[in-house]
Amino acid sequence: MKKSIYGLTIDQLTDWLVEHGQKKFRAQQVWDWLYTKRVDSFSEMKNVNKDCLELLDEHFAIQTLKQAVKQESEDGTIKFLFELEDGNLIETVLMSFHYGLSVCVTTQVGCNIGCSFCASGLLKKNRDLNSGEIVGQIMQVQKFLDGRGQDERVSHIVVMGIGEPFDNYTNLMNFLRVVNDPKGLAIGARHITVSTSGLAHKIYDFADENLQVNLALSLHAPNDELRTQIMKINRAFPIAKLMEALDYYLDKTNRRVTIEYILLKDVNDHQKEALELARLLEKRRHLTYVNLIPYNPVDEHGQYQRSEPEAIRTFFDTLKKKGIHCGVRMELGTDIDAACGQLRSKQIKKRKSAV
Repeated sequence: MKKSIYGLTIDQLTDWLVEHGQKKFRAQQVWDWLYTKRVDSFSEMKNVNKDCLELLDEHFAIQTLKQAVKQESEDGTIKFLFELEDGNLIETVLMSFHYGLSVCVTTQVGCNIGCSFCASGLLKKNRDLNSGEIVGQIMQVQKFLDGRGQDERVSHIVVMGIGEPFDNYTNLMNFLRVVNDPKGLAIGARHITVSTSGLAHKIYDFADENLQVNLALSLHAPNDELRTQIMKINRAFPIAKLMEALDYYLDKTNRRVTIEYILLKDVNDHQKEALELARLLEKRRHLTYVNLIPYNPVDEHGQYQRSEPEAIRTFFDTLKKKGIHCGVRMELGTDIDAACGQLRSKQIKKRKSAV
């Protein structure tokens, strides 16, 4: 199988072409055809010489994802299920907000983090996505938008799909550099958010990258006992370690971090937990923002239910009174397979039952 050319940064593409006997300027020509004109084949690159095109076609593919399913919500959210060249399935979501069009991308086939409430972890990690497969999700969605003929563009990215992004760190960083390149898709770093379930050692690395990319931390509980109960990763990276890494990131970047907190009925949604969370974030409150997330129930995780509206309001009000910046996430795509990983899991079950 050929690798997707989308996996190369402009510097990597330049080096590769020069190593294979091509002029350095060819890289920028190819880059323009890929990301500005968004062609589907190397043969469409009209100002690139034949030898270069044949070389590229011999070693690379432009797109290695195939659309398997597309679900459209009444609110405009679109969930894509893409099939990779090896037959694996991944999810990508297009969301429409007042500030622009945002795409949620997947970084792994399956997930090993093992959060007990999450649909993404129903199927264990098969492999990492390479950077071309991650960039390819953005390109597939952008080409879908191009086809609507309304001069729309992907303006924001959240790396919050299936998998743990920091567990696929090298491919993640390549992806970020490709989509952020000003001569390509030019998606601003401040319009990109990477979410981690709490790989503390990688938070230090990410801080040292000196990027303007936003960081979100999936916390979901304010103490170790409760967090370990719902997120087994807390055994390896307990809250004290996470807060040390978070403090390093805040000191190094001076950038605000989003704290993600899924509200689970009668599990982590009491005022007691809200007060604990406020104490945990008190000295960090100027550079943190708590995103309260109503839970999308998953059939396989029947022990968890969505918090009652009154519990959500009380949790929110408690944080606000303690000076913690917070909000309740807008819900999108609730009339389709809203939970991350849900569509993929259903399609895999269908395939198995058809065999």
